[in-house]
This record gives sequence, C-alpha cells and structure tokens, in this order.
Amino acid sequence: MAILERAKFSSFEESTQEDWAKIAPRLDITQSLVPERVIRLLRELQNDHGGFPVDRLEHSLQTATRAERDGRDEEYVLCALLHDIGDTLSPFNHPSIAADILKPFVSEANHWMVAHHGIFQGYYFWHHIGLDRNSREQFRGSEFFDYTAEFCAEYDQVAFDVDYSSEPLEHFEPLIRQTLVTSVPAV
Repeated sequence: MAILERAKFSSFEESTQEDWAKIAPRLDITQSLVPERVIRLLRELQNDHGGFPVDRLEHSLQTATRAERDGRDEEYVLCALLHDIGDTLSPFNHPSIAADILKPFVSEANHWMVAHHGIFQGYYFWHHIGLDRNSREQFRGSEFFDYTAEFCAEYDQVAFDVDYSSEPLEHFEPLIRQTLVTSVPAV
C-alpha cells in the first residue's frame, strides 16, 4: 500500500500551494464516498420508530415515493428522501443536517424547503405538544413559503401510513449515487 504524501502545515495560515496540491485531489475521493455514507445513514433509520407508526426509514421512503408518483423531478424526490436523514443524530436540528448535505446539489428553493420543513411540519402537530403550530408564519414573506407548506402537506405529514406501499431504498440508490457524486457543487 502506497503511503500518500501529506501536507506539512500546522495552521491554514502557514499552508502553501504545494500543500494544497496534495489535498485538493483527495476531495474528489472523499466526495465519492458520500453516496454510500448517505445510504448507510438512511439504513440506520430502519427500525427506529421513535413512537411513530412507521420507522424513520419507511417515513423517508413514503415521502420520496409519494413525491415521485406525483411527478416531481429527481431533485425534489431526493430532497423528500433525505429530508429527515439527521433525525436520529440530532432530532431538534435534523432539517439543518439534511439541508447542509443537499445544499451543493439542489436549487435554492429545495434547499430552503428542506432547511425549514421542521417548523412547517409543526403546523400539523405542535399544538398537541404545547408549541405554536403557526410558528411557520414568521416566514410568510419568503418566496418559498408556499412551496415548503405544500411539501409538508402533500408528502411529509402524510407519510406515516402503515398500509402505504413505498418503493424500497434500493429504488432510490441510483439517484443518490448520481446526484451526490456527479453533480458539480456550487462554491
């Protein structure tokens, strides 16, 4: 096994062009591992019900399947699939986790939708747990308000149906692999 040469700096401030010539090419390698890591994270959602009628993976699959069957484009379907990927890692901050994974690869509208879906989803249940279900109103002026409200109404909040026949994760794996590797991220 070849030993890869490493940069020699202790801080970015003292780094050199030669250091970055060693690092930059490896970013593509690291990014190429992201799809399999995302798939693994999705699989970890299986059998974690958190008290919900279906496990978190099934919820994600139902959300994506509903969007796909409704004719939404692949980017939207991917967002629907990954919107809760951070749910078991950090339940209170899970929208940000998903949005940050997706940001380099999706439109501003889809990024905003994923980043804000948690507070918009609250419209359907927060009043049952002592929170203000209308908290989403603080974003009423956003150009993506209706778009995000529609996502939650049509796909997210209805995706807890134990009798729904969703596509399996394997159905969506090519989309994950294609998008999170071959897309050129915006800097």
